[in-house]
Amino acid sequence: MCLHVLLGWSRMLHFSSLLLGMFTSPTPSSTRTRKASEGLCRIYNSGRFADCLGRQLESVPWRQFPSTLEDLDLSYNKLQAVYAEDFLHLPKLRILQLNYNNISHIDKDAFKNNPLLEHLNIFNNSLQEIPATALRPLLNLRQLYMSNNLYKHATLADSFSKFVKLQVLSMGGPQVMGLKNMDFQSLKNIRLQGFAIKCSSNLSYYEAGSLAVIQTRQLGFDMAIDQQPHVLLDMLHDIANKTFSVIQFRNLFEFMYYMGENDIFQGLKYVTAQQIIFHRGKFNENLLRMTLLNLQVAPIKRLRLQYIDFARSPTFIDKGAGSSITDLQLDKLDLWYISNPDVLRFDWRFTWLKKIKELSIQFLYFNSVPCDSWVEMEGVQLMDVAHNRLADEYIFNQLCDYKGTMPNLHTFNMSNNDLTSLRDISLLTREFQQLQVVDLSNNKLGSAKKSRNCIWQQNITQFIAHHNAFVSEALHCLPTTVHYLDLSFCELDQLDMTYFERTNNLKELLLSGNKIKFIPSKWESPSLHSLALDGNSFGLISKASFRDMPQLSHLRAGNNPYHCTCELHAFVQDTISKGKINLTDWPWNYKCYHPEALLNTVISKYLPSEVACDIRLVIIICIATTAAVILILMLICYIFDLPWYTKATFQIIRAKYRAHKEKAAGELGSFTYHAFISYSHSDADWVRERLLPCLENNRNPYRLCIHERDFMPGRWIIDNIIDNIESSRKVIFVLSRNFVNSEWCNYELYFAQQRAMGKTFSDVILVVKEPIDPSSLPSKYCKLKKMLSTKTYLEWPQQVNQQAFFWAQLKSVLGNPTMSSDGRQSVKRRTSSVKTISVIGLPMGDMRPEAADNADKEIEFRNEIIERNDNEILNQRQIPVVAF
Repeated sequence: MCLHVLLGWSRMLHFSSLLLGMFTSPTPSSTRTRKASEGLCRIYNSGRFADCLGRQLESVPWRQFPSTLEDLDLSYNKLQAVYAEDFLHLPKLRILQLNYNNISHIDKDAFKNNPLLEHLNIFNNSLQEIPATALRPLLNLRQLYMSNNLYKHATLADSFSKFVKLQVLSMGGPQVMGLKNMDFQSLKNIRLQGFAIKCSSNLSYYEAGSLAVIQTRQLGFDMAIDQQPHVLLDMLHDIANKTFSVIQFRNLFEFMYYMGENDIFQGLKYVTAQQIIFHRGKFNENLLRMTLLNLQVAPIKRLRLQYIDFARSPTFIDKGAGSSITDLQLDKLDLWYISNPDVLRFDWRFTWLKKIKELSIQFLYFNSVPCDSWVEMEGVQLMDVAHNRLADEYIFNQLCDYKGTMPNLHTFNMSNNDLTSLRDISLLTREFQQLQVVDLSNNKLGSAKKSRNCIWQQNITQFIAHHNAFVSEALHCLPTTVHYLDLSFCELDQLDMTYFERTNNLKELLLSGNKIKFIPSKWESPSLHSLALDGNSFGLISKASFRDMPQLSHLRAGNNPYHCTCELHAFVQDTISKGKINLTDWPWNYKCYHPEALLNTVISKYLPSEVACDIRLVIIICIATTAAVILILMLICYIFDLPWYTKATFQIIRAKYRAHKEKAAGELGSFTYHAFISYSHSDADWVRERLLPCLENNRNPYRLCIHERDFMPGRWIIDNIIDNIESSRKVIFVLSRNFVNSEWCNYELYFAQQRAMGKTFSDVILVVKEPIDPSSLPSKYCKLKKMLSTKTYLEWPQQVNQQAFFWAQLKSVLGNPTMSSDGRQSVKRRTSSVKTISVIGLPMGDMRPEAADNADKEIEFRNEIIERNDNEILNQRQIPVVAF
């Protein structure tokens, strides 16, 4: 049987004994954990329950109560009387708590309208008489607690014989001096579940047969027989030949130890009971021995000594083996809260423990275990030594020989002691051949130093060690054969997977309340069915976290600082939908901790969009969006000629870079012109035959720059364009339809408009050779459109008589032809005497298309100019084949 099952059974019996104790003794109000404030009662459960506990009420506030009331708690108040109208309008009342008041009077009609009342508690009041008349209408009464009042006697009226449904009855008080054989005659035909009687601490009399008529399963006595110890013989005689589940003696000897020689417990051999409880009172060595000797032959299976004041008997003479208790056979022996741990040594040879199956020694605070005690406890199957002061060296004595000891022990509870060494515990228990369950909770175990070289019994299947202080290295010292392992609240911050790899049979693991920061990614546990991870420090959990636990069916993982992510959402959805793993604390213990916007949000309400969590969908959307953006950009580029502007800007930057390199090398010349003329190759005849002669063949000629004549051979075309535009005071654009269609003219127009070239709109002269509709221009000529619509331009007149005025306007715009002091020519360019045409170093890609198509024509034109002009000027120019 598992440890928790056995302990649950013992706690149930403990509860029954405490229940009997309540029948016969007052429970101090200080034991109440809830202290209500003064004021009105609280009504709950749709008007069926009223809580008036501890409200300092001096009278029953019956006007507050609805007629539907079934349960009323008026305990711990200052009520002094119960009147007829107090419960008159509560016909459905079933439970009434009036305990711990100061009630001294109850009207005879107080309960006449409460026939359904089943539970009545008037314990610990000031009643001087049993209220038999008031109780008469309560024929459905099942539980009646009326002990600890000021009754002078314990005689029950004949009306009690009508309470045929009565199951539990407690009666008597500190002023009942004794019992008479007629006191309980009215109960002779009623079979009770529990009966408790309280008498004076100085019992004066007991008439034989007083308890003979009582038929009950649980029997409680609260009476001190210090002055009349012989009455115990009569009491045991009255209950002989009956069968009880529990018999409790409270304060049997309240003021003095029994020093007599008569065996007052000899009647126990005729009493059949599952359990005998001695609660409080004084026991010396003689009295305890007397009790145990009779229990050896009594059909009683369990014995509990609790809150006993134990003392040695000064007159006791140890007669050797003849003084030992050698044949005490009990299913369970409880030694709880005994004042003197010498109670364990009253039989120096420990033979009284030889045939005990379950031994529980709690709150004795003993701190040593003699070597010979282990040998004698050969029949013990369950040993509970919790809540003592055992330390490693006290419970494990290296001088003792543990071989062959505790051959039947399968459950060992050492919780709530001062143990620190797992190694010592393993060495102690390795000889316990049947050991299966070990409880070491609430100790000081888990240090790395004292958790080495452990040797455990291979039968251990349950290991309980919650509320210790484990480091991860200490896990190596745990038994690997366990099926059930409890390491809750052990301050673990990480898990050592090497231990869990060896625990192949682990089925249930409790790790609640630790500091575990992450769940190991490769946690293999093929047999694990149940896992508790609640109250730790990890925030990430996913479907892959428990992939290697194929048998996992129950998971408790709430109260962790979860990061609400798509992985967590996917885990929850997968777990809930498949139903393979049951989240036992879902959903309220699962809350978001990160991000801050979702703090304390219940994870079940965290519903991220499918787009946010499906990476495949995100990739598709990203690709589609990128493609759409690219298409839109391409469309915009097509509409607004952005590629052309980009290409032009690139050419500017590249030219600037080359100019900078040439300047650093000392190869860059400095030139100054009155104007740079930009024109299409188709308009070259007009420029050469009309424009140049008019401006250059004067007494004060203008110095003009045209590409056919003045570009430096061997340089990049773009560099020549930019350099000569920068070296010119004005820029003249000869506009025509051919100009608009010329790619190189477009570059020249664009470069001339850039602020980086140092030119403004006032430096640009527009000469419209033939009419142009601005609206027909391409979109990339947005600035040209603006200039044509906002800037005054010169239009070449077709009538000869108007052309003189055109030339006057043009010269006026150009200004004075006198050159500045900077108007010198390049030495390299002006002193060259080479008359041949050089194409070396000029890339074909930089040639203007018009020039490439008419290269021969351009050569002939240059030769004519050389022959026609003076030799000095012609010899200073070397004409490159860079015609546009």
